[in-house]
Amino acid sequence: MKIVSYNVNGIKARLPRLIEYLAEQQPQIVCLQELKTTDETFPITEIRDAGYGAVWHGQKGFNGVAVLAKGVEPVERQRGLAGESEDDHSRYLEADVDGLIVASIYLPNGNPLPGPKFDYKLRWIERLTTRARDLLGEERAVVLAGDYNVIPNDDDTFSVRVMASDALMQPESRSGFRALVAQGWTDALRTRHPKGGVWTFWDYQAGAWQRDAGFRIDHLLLSPIAADRLVDAGVDKEYRGREKASDHAPTWARLR
Repeated sequence: MKIVSYNVNGIKARLPRLIEYLAEQQPQIVCLQELKTTDETFPITEIRDAGYGAVWHGQKGFNGVAVLAKGVEPVERQRGLAGESEDDHSRYLEADVDGLIVASIYLPNGNPLPGPKFDYKLRWIERLTTRARDLLGEERAVVLAGDYNVIPNDDDTFSVRVMASDALMQPESRSGFRALVAQGWTDALRTRHPKGGVWTFWDYQAGAWQRDAGFRIDHLLLSPIAADRLVDAGVDKEYRGREKASDHAPTWARLR
């Protein structure tokens, strides 16, 4: 079972690349982020034609998450996180797919800092951590897949110096991510590539892709039961180099 996290950076603009990816890789589950489209304009017809069922939580112009499942309809469990009733950002969607709980996560970027956007990021991590603790309590196979906008370790970026002042690499961001993992989650990609140096994102600016100046911010966290089924994890890097590609590459874990 190949489970993919894929920030598409606008599903309308990247739809040909997404359909191409589904056709070529045939993953069982795909968690999408940054749809940048409303619920009403989500391209469900094209996705169903590709052989996938879907649930989605859209938002006009930015944010937006979805869960796709090959040959079946995901059953939505929860959209959004508790803790801030005024938060209307479409950043969290949780579904059941054939007994596996999957969440698609688009954690706030947090820039610029200091300021309200960074404060919101840290509060959002705390809210996610609360939900994650509840999910662990269910003692089921769970995958929290998404764009976390956190660079966990120094060897998860091409340059510590360049990223030092970015919200993605602040001590508070890292501390929040580590506290989440410490509940008992397994970072699938890190487990399979413990020495780091594996990127999931390359900016469109300054020739980042051509220079391989990337970093790792897309993560799949596995509950203990899911981690026991982990076979492999990786990044389908070459899709980042295709025409009109997202600035993220599909990041995946394979479970028995």
